[in-house]
Amino acid sequence: MTTEVPEWAGQIATDLPYPLVFATVSGAHLYGFASVDSDLDLRASHVLPAAEVVGLRTGPQTLQADGLRDGVELDLVSHDLLKFARLLNSRNGYVLEQLLSPLVVVTTPVHAELTALAPRLVTRNHAYHYLGFAATQEKLFAKTGELKPALYLLRVLLTGRHLMRTGEVVADLRELDAPAYVPDLIAAKRAAEHGPFPPDVRAALDHDVARLRTDLEAARDASRLPDQPDPDAVGALHDLVVRVRLTGPAAAPGR
Repeated sequence: MTTEVPEWAGQIATDLPYPLVFATVSGAHLYGFASVDSDLDLRASHVLPAAEVVGLRTGPQTLQADGLRDGVELDLVSHDLLKFARLLNSRNGYVLEQLLSPLVVVTTPVHAELTALAPRLVTRNHAYHYLGFAATQEKLFAKTGELKPALYLLRVLLTGRHLMRTGEVVADLRELDAPAYVPDLIAAKRAAEHGPFPPDVRAALDHDVARLRTDLEAARDASRLPDQPDPDAVGALHDLVVRVRLTGPAAAPGR
């Protein structure tokens, strides 16, 4: 399934004051349940010039911007390539999903290099990211009773389980083996960003969340994924960061 992304999303990203490696769409649009009033979450990586890394005056490791365009709330976050690479070389599922998002608004050859390395950086320890995120969303759902955290909770458990079983990142809830009532929840969420969770489905949700958490833990324990990233891939990631930093803006498009 596809999700429509505004044509101007790429321009918003390239308005940042540093050249970009990539920019993609994350959040509810990536997860398959954006509502009519969902924010547009853009995630990116930029390249600081060497002078803003090795000198006394350093550039921003993270850039953030927000605003409103055509009635859409924007949330843009970009990490310098070195920071992004360090996060990628950890068990951080957020950056893995951002890098591999099929909703691409800016891309470069360096982006392609990163995506090619990503599968060799995935480990069974990524399961802890998904278990931790699920715990946070479960607490939020208990507090608000809204559809949104419930869908996030199901999505993160299913994405984590799929990753442990296959080594493949699938962030779209519609493409995962979700419970039968999920399409109705997605339809309701699309109509209202902060709509209430239907009480008649609550018992089924509680049962499925407990089951999926157990499934994810079992998939982690049985996974064929390694405990640590491939050392050769880590070395290649290091070399990529050094090369792009030293070659400057020509290594990525930008201003």
